[in-house]
Amino acid sequence: MTVDSTIEMTTPPIAPEDEVRAHLYALLGNLLLQVPDQSTLEQLGALQGDAGEVGSAINTLSQLAKSMTAGAVEREYNILFIGVGRGEVLPYASYYLTGFLHEKPLADLRAKMRGLGIQRKQGIPEPEDHLGALCEMMAGMITGAFGQPMPLQVQKEFFNAHIAPWAAHCFSDLEKAESAVLYAPVGSLGHLLMGIEQESFRIE
Repeated sequence: MTVDSTIEMTTPPIAPEDEVRAHLYALLGNLLLQVPDQSTLEQLGALQGDAGEVGSAINTLSQLAKSMTAGAVEREYNILFIGVGRGEVLPYASYYLTGFLHEKPLADLRAKMRGLGIQRKQGIPEPEDHLGALCEMMAGMITGAFGQPMPLQVQKEFFNAHIAPWAAHCFSDLEKAESAVLYAPVGSLGHLLMGIEQESFRIE
């Protein structure tokens, strides 16, 4: 993880729909931040989606996970996100919003994290505005991993400021990336979640 969610406190139960949101964010964060190993692929292969677009993306991801080797997925991940010089997709807010890394969106995010008591883990190379890290932050805010579940209004403000302006575009680029196989449905799932979140927050 890019952010520290090791605070252990007794937290109240969260609503079932928020559990689903948190699980989706945590899944996306995990897959974006690190190469899935064989154990992760087996867990993905056991997923079963419900009816609807989100369920379809989950089922596609599950089927691909069962058909691919860990080595093939590692090669795909490296081409997509690392590459020679750079990967096909650069999943950083600063890049999508300014065209450069380590710019004002990252500084703004760090200030917001300080205000919310979200700490970066030591020894992690990725800057905090990595899309996977932002997904992990959303999951932590929902579940109370940073102390207590944060109010929906706080989640909404964080999402609208740091995720909504660019994340759907990034997920769409991932979905369509030339080298994306396992990560094509990851892009689809992320794009769908961003749309659901935007609409849900809009009507709150």
